[in-house]
Parts: sequence; structure tokens; C-alpha cells
Amino acid sequence: MALPQGPDQIASGRNPRLLMQVALGRQAADLVLSNCNLVNVYTAETEPDRIIAIKDGWIAYCGPADQSILSRAHRQIDLDGKTVIPGLIDGHTHMAWLFEVATFVEGVMAHGATTIITETLEPYPVCGLEGVLDFLDALADQPIKLFASAPAMVSISPGCRGIDPSHLEYLLGRPDVLAIGESYWQGVIQEPDRFAPLLAAAARAGKLVEGHSAGAAGSKLQAYAACGVTSCHEPISAEEAAERMRLGIHVMAREGSIRRDVAELVKLKDLGIDLRRFIIATDGISPQDLSLKGYLDHSLNKAIQAGLEPIRAIQAATLNVAEHFHLDHLVGGIAPGRCADLVVIPAADRIQPLMVLSNGQLVAENGRPLVKARAHAWRPENLDSINLERKFSAADFMITATGASARVRAISMVTDLVTKQKILQVPVKHGQIVPDPAAGLLKVAAVDRRKGPGSCFTGLITGFGLKQGAMASSAAWDTSDIIVVGADDKDMALAINRINELHGGTVVCCQGKSIAELALPLFGLCSRLSLGQLAASASEVNRAAADLGVPFADPMLSLVTLTGAAIPFLRICEQGLVDLKKGVIKELIIDPIQPKAHKRFAKEEN
Repeated sequence: MALPQGPDQIASGRNPRLLMQVALGRQAADLVLSNCNLVNVYTAETEPDRIIAIKDGWIAYCGPADQSILSRAHRQIDLDGKTVIPGLIDGHTHMAWLFEVATFVEGVMAHGATTIITETLEPYPVCGLEGVLDFLDALADQPIKLFASAPAMVSISPGCRGIDPSHLEYLLGRPDVLAIGESYWQGVIQEPDRFAPLLAAAARAGKLVEGHSAGAAGSKLQAYAACGVTSCHEPISAEEAAERMRLGIHVMAREGSIRRDVAELVKLKDLGIDLRRFIIATDGISPQDLSLKGYLDHSLNKAIQAGLEPIRAIQAATLNVAEHFHLDHLVGGIAPGRCADLVVIPAADRIQPLMVLSNGQLVAENGRPLVKARAHAWRPENLDSINLERKFSAADFMITATGASARVRAISMVTDLVTKQKILQVPVKHGQIVPDPAAGLLKVAAVDRRKGPGSCFTGLITGFGLKQGAMASSAAWDTSDIIVVGADDKDMALAINRINELHGGTVVCCQGKSIAELALPLFGLCSRLSLGQLAASASEVNRAAADLGVPFADPMLSLVTLTGAAIPFLRICEQGLVDLKKGVIKELIIDPIQPKAHKRFAKEEN
């Protein structure tokens, strides 16, 4: 098992005496990059005709050509006037989403990423502390630097809400864990007795508190910031971003597969405020987008196209991120004594990685990885996390009701991710509420696969678009649930059963057959396919859903977010419908009697 490395362990590998000797021309550099334009993120300038001397993975010298250094070098690469920038740093992403670690690493380093900070909230609800530790073990000893945050577990599912304090203490004690991860503000404010101690534990451990303040403003945002929150990746306008920056919060502009906010947030430049706390991050990338568009290189090009000065864009994915995570003594800039994490590009305004160096090693060239990421031997239990003890049938999704019709509340898709509550009067046929695909009314169910295996709640949803069949996934956000939407109860059951057989996955069924599927055996969240195979299979699943009527660009993403506690506002878990605004579980069939409160959820207001 590879040992975890944090900032201190990395810094201990630096040999100051040797680097000094190389800088003085008395010892040979392993590699010298010559005839390059060096982007200096510390001073926001480009220095022409520079050389960069590297020894044992560290930068020993970066400055005007020095013949004593050049003549001794074991190897020299003449860059012929090309530009060198620091290795790109993604300060917020979700690696445990669809990809196996090695596949992700090889894909992103080809696009210039040399340091990643990932969330770990996905493995925890399904495989607990041991699952997170297995995931962290997979991050160690890779060609690029991988760090993590510990999960706060702000979940709508009572069985998944909150991390065990002893688990958090253990994780925060690891050198490779830099923070407690995104802590959704509604949950923190609604349940301070549960979550405030977790955030305080991070502060005691000297770790950061990563925020998630979508929709918070005014006194609520101030109260959330008072918890010690250090960053937020949720602003979708320049004004929201500025409000957070004024509170000392680092703003991470997202440009990935979940959200694409960079063009809007670049408007911060027009407000006349300092951008030193402006960061560009992905918040997760799909295999399709990684294959076709790229990674942070694509994000930076979008920012530049939107009018951000190239040097400011580069700072936002290098120095600014490094300073936020207290890594700038190691990474984030090109200077003596820093890790030799470098990206060669044609020019500062064209982020096209021609060469990528990590720790002084050439790891990618012209968009292709040159080294293999370390394959991890996963624990068997993390490849078998779907614990359904029985086969599901159509009867499991029956919604019984009395009378000729019933007044119900349904999840209504406002966008591909955002939902609201919709009140409907629906007919009751033979004592059941049935889907009406022609009218846009479908069933949606959450099935617990770990905490209480097989427990299930079935509700109603509009706007998802299926005309027939069903779509299900075990990669449901923030819970241990499988989520399924269907126009037909039998197809819903078939999709759940097929996921059980695959040990996790996303499945589209129609007329009693599985017509497209993506196996996700690792934690029920991640594939073990190569990047090309994964992108093709994910595209096939989404095409099958689109052919059945789903109108969204990424049907799989729209499906798995239905259990998420991060996006407003009506969600579903194995216990019922959840109103994130009020923090209450709501009944499906509206009744004048107040519904029963569930743990943190107060009684529903009239």
C-alpha cells in the first residue's frame, strides 16, 4: 500500500543544498527547458527568453540563460519560444464519479492538470470509512499530486446524514486530507448541533472548511461564513461571487460538466475588485467532456474567450488555488524550490498543453499521457456494494390511494438539475395512482442499497420526459440509494434488478428489456473501463434515454441529482420527498393532517 503524502511529506523531499549547487552551475541539472517565455504568476508578467533547470523533480533555477547551467545539464529541451506556465490545479472536483482513479489521472494530466483536490463524499454513505480509506489509498503514489477533503455528509437521507465524529477525526489527521469537504449551507444552518462541531473539528486540525452556499445571501450567508467557511463554488453571477469574496471566501468558478459558470463569473473583472481570491475549478467532469473538450485547459480558454486577461486566468488555476490550500510553497508557480510541475503551451492566450511535466517528469505530450497511472487493487467489498436481498417487482412501486382522484405533490423538473414542487390532481384507478407519460407524469423511486437494503419510497415527477420504459442508477448523490424514474412499473423493477446483477450501474429499460447499461461496480459509482470505452458507454446510455424522450443534455446526471441535498429544492430519498428550503419530509398525497416529522425535519408548514 502506498503511503499518503501531504504537503509536509512532499516538502521533505526537497534537497536545498543540491538545488543551490545546480543554481550556481556547480552540479548538473537533470533537465533544462531553454528558450521559453515564462509566465510568472507571482508578478503577473511574462518573462522572455528564460531557462528552467530541474533537479530531482524540483526547480533549481528559472531565469536568463546561464551557460554554466546549460553546459552541465544532462538533458536540454529547446522550446523555441513557446510559453511555460505552472501545472494546473483543480481545487474542487469529484473523482469518485464514473471514473476509476487511474483512468481519471491519465485523462486529466494530458490536459495540464498536475494537482487535484477531490471530494470523498461519494464512497462514504455506501462503504463507510473503509471505503474512503480505500479511495484515498488509490490516490497515493500517482504521477500527479492528489489530495482530498473529508466528507461532511449533509444528506437528505437520515441514514446518511453526518459523518461519525471519530471517522472525521481520523481522516483530518491524514496528511493528504486538506479540508472538510463541501458542507451544504441549508443543512449546516438547520442542524447546527450536528454540523457545527464537525466544522470546528476541521479548524482544530488546522484544515480548511470548503463551502457550498447556493442561494444563500445576506444574514444567512454571513451566518454560514461565520462557521469558518473558506471557499464556495456555487456563485452563478458576478454579484454573488463578489458578495462572497467580500467575506474573505475564495470563489471557485465552475467550468465542468455539472455547471458552466466561467463566462458569467469573469464579469467580476468589470466590478473593479481584486481577483486574488478568484479560482477556476471543474466541480466534476464527465468522460464524454474529458474526451472531447479537455479539462482545466478548456476551462481557462473559456475564461480568456470571455474577456479575462490570460495571466489572470492562469493565476486562477495555479497560484490562487495553491494559496487557498496553503500549497503555494510547493506548487502554483514557477520558482526555485517549487515542484517542477510545468505545462508548455503555444502562447499565454492559448492553453493547449504541448508538454506536461509533473515532478520534473514528462508525463504527457500533445494531449496524450506518456506514463501509466498506478492501478489500485480495490478491496473486494468495495466492488460489491449493492446489498439488495430480494428481487424487485412492479408491486414495489405501487402507489395506493382512495377515492376517484387524489391531490398529490410531485417533483417538477425546472431545468436539467433544479426542481420545484408541483401540486396535481390525479385520477385513482383501481386504488392506484398510475403514471401518465403522455401528460408528462412519471413515477420516481429511491431504493436504499446499504443502510436499510430494499427500503423504498415511490413518488411522482413531471418534466423528466420519458415516454416509456425506465431509467435507474446506483450513483445517486449524497445517499446510499438507487434512483429510478419510470413510465412502467415492470421496467422500473427490471432496471433495479439489473443494477443488482451488475453490482452497480446505470440502466435504461424498455418493454421488459435492458436496452443500454453502464456497469459501475466500484462503490456502485465508478466504472472500470478505459476512458474511451467509458465515454462511449455513457453516451450510449444517454442516447437511449433521449430516444425514450428525456430532453436533457446529460440524462444520467439529471437522474442522479434527484437525491442530492445541494440543488434546490424538492428531492427524494428512501423515506420520502424532501423540501430543502424548509428541511422537512413531505407526504406524497396531500392530507389535512400534519405529516410526521422525521428526525431533523420539522413538521411541514401549511
